[in-house]
Amino acid sequence: MQHVRTASAEIINVLKPDFDTQGASELQQRSPPSLISLAGGAPNPNTFPFQSASIKVKNGQTVSFDEAAMKRALQYSASNGIPELLTWMKNLQKNLHNPPTASYTSENGQMDMCVTTGSQEGLCKVFEMLVNPGDNVLLDAPTYSGTLAALQPLGCNLINVPSDQHGMIPAALKEVLSRWDPSEVHKPGSTAPKVLYTIPNGGNPTGASMTTQRKKEVYELARQYDMLIIEDDPYYFLQFDKPWAPTFLSMDVDGRIIRTDSFSKILSSGLRIGFVTGPKPLVDRVVLHIQASTMHTSTFTQLMVSQLLHSWGQEGFLQHIDRVIEFYRGQRDAMISSADKWLKGLWTEWHSPSAGMFLWIKLKGIADTQQLIMQKALEKEVLLVPGGVFMINSSDPCPYVRAAFSLSTPEQIDEAFRRLSSLIKEAL
Repeated sequence: MQHVRTASAEIINVLKPDFDTQGASELQQRSPPSLISLAGGAPNPNTFPFQSASIKVKNGQTVSFDEAAMKRALQYSASNGIPELLTWMKNLQKNLHNPPTASYTSENGQMDMCVTTGSQEGLCKVFEMLVNPGDNVLLDAPTYSGTLAALQPLGCNLINVPSDQHGMIPAALKEVLSRWDPSEVHKPGSTAPKVLYTIPNGGNPTGASMTTQRKKEVYELARQYDMLIIEDDPYYFLQFDKPWAPTFLSMDVDGRIIRTDSFSKILSSGLRIGFVTGPKPLVDRVVLHIQASTMHTSTFTQLMVSQLLHSWGQEGFLQHIDRVIEFYRGQRDAMISSADKWLKGLWTEWHSPSAGMFLWIKLKGIADTQQLIMQKALEKEVLLVPGGVFMINSSDPCPYVRAAFSLSTPEQIDEAFRRLSSLIKEAL
């Protein structure tokens, strides 16, 4: 695929591995024990003040670092991630998604992975790798504000693809793409989009999840126009109903899917552990970018998560996921119950999300929610997010608000919606 071979070739020339801290260390590991290395610029771990650590898990298990493990945890490590965590995650991806590209050669887009400092770092580096000034980039409307913040400084043209409660609408995507002739997308000067970005499950802010049929239709359009799809899926493990729909990665026969996953919603947001999965030529370039910027995700947090995952095994990990899902399903149900109680009949509209943490509410009698939420709602001591921040043109009027059901108790949710209902009544 052309994008796999040519995307952001300039990065290869600009980003060079940091041999001083990592290349020398990796070379020494492959060398005989008698080798005396004066090459590495890593600090001596004997000077670090931390000696050991013991972290208690809720089920009674303990993640422990003795002195030797602590020295490793506090030292530099490979930019793509520590080997044992990568191996565990690759096996998980293969078992969950069965990607066709897992058996491909590297040149043909073989599936590979790297660890990132949260999926947000992975997204930013993928965007910087693929998107040039003036490029047309397709994305859900509305979409995650962090994605807009990452893309807008790159000087690209953001093109909305309409969506509904089932995610991106294939017919709308086809209509947008009809501006270009698919037979001319590789010709010099073509402005055809090379990248399509979507959040397929529990989208932020809408809570929308794409159906299997829609994914198949979107993927076929991506093949027709030779686009890469960035599958940003931080809420994959927060799908409330099984069986889970197949992912774009599971459909990828061309090596055109770059997928980002996150442990933020299921293990810890503060540990900052995310993953990029995609064709090896592109993942290699993300790793080069990591080498030149963050160098690598914290070795300590990687080892901490790796120990936990290896002690659980995949079965134990998925049992943990089931417990997390049960909690968020209950939170979702509580919010829907309160919305039914307080907002029905007030010119409001919403769809119960099948994944994620958010309820997207349309206030049909209010043209723009910015002032209502940021001024009047604060005065009533209830805080939501006005929908405009999730739009490409944030200054345009937007009648939506986003409510999160992740942190508040059912009682707090109910009281918040009571206060919101009184505000809506005053505004109508």
